[in-house]
Amino acid sequence: MAGPSAGLRLADLGARVIKIERPGTGEGGRKIAIKNLFAGDDSIVFHTINRNKESYEADLKNPADLDKIKKLIEKADVLTHNFRPGIMEKIGLGYEEVKNINPRLVYGVVTGYGSKGPWAAKPGQDLLVQSMSGLTYLSGDKADDPTPFGIAVADIVCGAHLTQGILAALVRRGKTQTGSLVEVSLLESVLDLQFELLTTYLNDGKKEPVRAARGNANAYLSAPYGVYQTRNGYLALAMENLVRLGIILDCEALKAFPDSEGWFTRRDEIMAILNNFLQEKDTAAWLSLLEPADIWCAEIFNYQQFLNHDGYKVLQMDQEVVLQNKEKLRTTRCPIRIDGGKLLSDKPGPLLGQHTLPIDLEFNLATA
Repeated sequence: MAGPSAGLRLADLGARVIKIERPGTGEGGRKIAIKNLFAGDDSIVFHTINRNKESYEADLKNPADLDKIKKLIEKADVLTHNFRPGIMEKIGLGYEEVKNINPRLVYGVVTGYGSKGPWAAKPGQDLLVQSMSGLTYLSGDKADDPTPFGIAVADIVCGAHLTQGILAALVRRGKTQTGSLVEVSLLESVLDLQFELLTTYLNDGKKEPVRAARGNANAYLSAPYGVYQTRNGYLALAMENLVRLGIILDCEALKAFPDSEGWFTRRDEIMAILNNFLQEKDTAAWLSLLEPADIWCAEIFNYQQFLNHDGYKVLQMDQEVVLQNKEKLRTTRCPIRIDGGKLLSDKPGPLLGQHTLPIDLEFNLATA
């Protein structure tokens, strides 16, 4: 998902994105489905992450097809791939070879763990990277097993980093007229995602993070930071002066913790007191006290609650993608606004090879 998500973002921003796919079967993402949901022959996930792109079929092991791709590269601004290290070099499309074809090209590479070292050939898969990076010891509570994020967080943040690097390289190319090699890896992106906590670890005697006993939201932050049960739901509390919070809530037990140092060292004790206390009233009752006092808090919504709330609706994040069979797929839009305008596209992920012939004709590749 890292390379495709970067291509999606660039397409959202106005780039023309052409996917090079193997003949007959296409890229593997066409058959990777969440909850086994498909639209036509391709997964819903494929359609959402490949909207507004074109598909060109080519067998990179076939000299004639490879020659066509090289001719296409001559005209391109950017090339990206997420093969394991060494694959593109074997094909003849490594950076040094491609740089000779098009010196102005920005060449973007996604790997799992970098191009060198003992993990270079290991599958670059999101859950594996989360598990190896320490990330799974930050979510969940103290007694829980290692807990990964419930989304492909390594892929998505790595795709964002690739996009940033490509855009920066394009800006530099506008000044120098030369291309660049942009390299990102899932592992490095996940480490960057943890920069606050890793910095703390490296400068605090290398003490392992310890999650709160219940309601953990950040292993390194003091109470009341966390999640609490109310009489009818859940409430999140962020950074706050515990003494002031106790006064606003009229929670007598919090008066026993006037020293801010104890808000971390006695975090579990404080959070247990708060959790029991907050179960006495509904979430709305607590919000009516906390929000007017500018306490950082929020009700915890599920998807149904959130997507039907006016706070979501006003963002106008929904968009429809119209598939080739005229079926409509509801998804989210690009989150970036430029000059107040929303970036929308109803163009679906392409059929396999849908644009091969038009591209052959446009770039005079058919006679190659």
